[in-house]
Amino acid sequence: MQGAAFRVSTRYKQMLLIYSNLGVYGLSYSAENSTCSLKRVVRKRSAARAPLDFLAIGLRLLGHHCRVSYHYPAIETAKRLTTILYSQLRSEKKYLAVRDTVFLKDFDEEAEEFRRTLAGLLRQETSLDGQKPLQNLKRLHQEYLVLFRSAADQGTSPGSRPDASYEDRRDALFDQITDTLNAFVGLHETRVIALGADSRSRSARAEAITQQLVIVAVLLGLGLAGLASYSILYPLSKVQAYIRQIGQGKFGASVDVVAPSDLRELVDTVNWMGKKLQELDDMKAEFLAHISHELRTPLASIREGTQLLLDQIPGPLTKEQREILRIMTESSERLIRLISTLLDLSKMEAGMMEYRIVLTDLARFAKTSVDKVRLLAEGKRIQILTDAPGGRLWVPADGPRVEQVLDNLLSNALKFSPEGRTVNLRMVPDVKGGVIHVSVSDTGPGIPPEDLPHIFERFYQGHMQAKTTVVGSGLGLALAKKIVEAHGGRIWVESELGKGTTVHFTLPAKQGRLA
Repeated sequence: MQGAAFRVSTRYKQMLLIYSNLGVYGLSYSAENSTCSLKRVVRKRSAARAPLDFLAIGLRLLGHHCRVSYHYPAIETAKRLTTILYSQLRSEKKYLAVRDTVFLKDFDEEAEEFRRTLAGLLRQETSLDGQKPLQNLKRLHQEYLVLFRSAADQGTSPGSRPDASYEDRRDALFDQITDTLNAFVGLHETRVIALGADSRSRSARAEAITQQLVIVAVLLGLGLAGLASYSILYPLSKVQAYIRQIGQGKFGASVDVVAPSDLRELVDTVNWMGKKLQELDDMKAEFLAHISHELRTPLASIREGTQLLLDQIPGPLTKEQREILRIMTESSERLIRLISTLLDLSKMEAGMMEYRIVLTDLARFAKTSVDKVRLLAEGKRIQILTDAPGGRLWVPADGPRVEQVLDNLLSNALKFSPEGRTVNLRMVPDVKGGVIHVSVSDTGPGIPPEDLPHIFERFYQGHMQAKTTVVGSGLGLALAKKIVEAHGGRIWVESELGKGTTVHFTLPAKQGRLA
């Protein structure tokens, strides 16, 4: 049995099914006439399952599917009436199945709510075409109530069933009620469609006017931009080019361009900035040259004098004197290295560091770095394992600077590795990427995740450094990063607490000569 259909827009094609144990009420879409119709398909149930048969209700129309306007009050109210009606049907079936007065009370409350909602809809509806189906709906609902009361009075004990014709009469009434509601919804949807068409027509006219205004505004704007381009954009391009020169460390020149009064102040400020930067650059170069001489020279004298004493040139030494002189020598050498590293970093940051890039065998410099730290490794019973392909690894690089990177990474790995462990140095050519991948791994305590983003900052030693007895300057990794990046490479750190740390870096390889 099929109820009346109501028309919907052709773009809403998906249907919403309302399930029940006794039957299925649903919305189906018809491609021929672009309508949605309400159907009921009844399935036979055994008498033993009859008490559990009730409809799962709630007619919800999904957005973008077989819907009408959710902003139209009359349609919303009609949907509400449909929901209440099926709630009554559910309460009716429950009551007739178990004869529980709770379900009868629910039925009465839902019937009263249906009457109130319908009365409100009647007051809201002003057209005669709309009031007619509502009056018919009121009459049909009252007939349904009378039919239910007659069936309810036939027996009050559980298991009492109404006569066989009851369900057929009730279903016929429901079909009429749903047809009436569908007709009411279709009436109002037609009105919505008419209003939408009128609104679209007005919007189209407004859009045409807006487009014309936009075209006029764009043409006017292009004309003004053309007039202003020479007087504004040209001076700005000159200022931009000068700022690029400043970024490259060229501070001596100035911007000499005719500009409007509004831009003149900007040009003068940029010229003043360049002049001040040149003065600061000169002061920095002078300071670096001065401190290099003032610090290195006396420290070298202290180191050489201490070494002469250790060689017992002035006379023999006692054991205690020799130990003190050894400590002085190590401290002076450490201070010289620290000052040299700090000066190198300052030169790199100032763009004053000169690199002698030549074709270099990376494997040879790696071997030299391993030999430098071998005594330190043997003192801690640490084995250094080198994994590299046979032959030479050619890279265009400043060999001593790359060796300085390897020295720092191997020294750090040995300092943080416990006694009896291993340190791994791997060099792997990446033919596809055109680089040589170098990594140094230790088995130390690892680096906390919160310290990893700052590991290449100068003087940064992290939280783990404070908990160990290893003393460092915090400059080694900062220097390594500057050197690697100056060679066009990349450096990064991977670490896991309790398992160790691996420092990776890459250097561009000489094409065709990776091995």
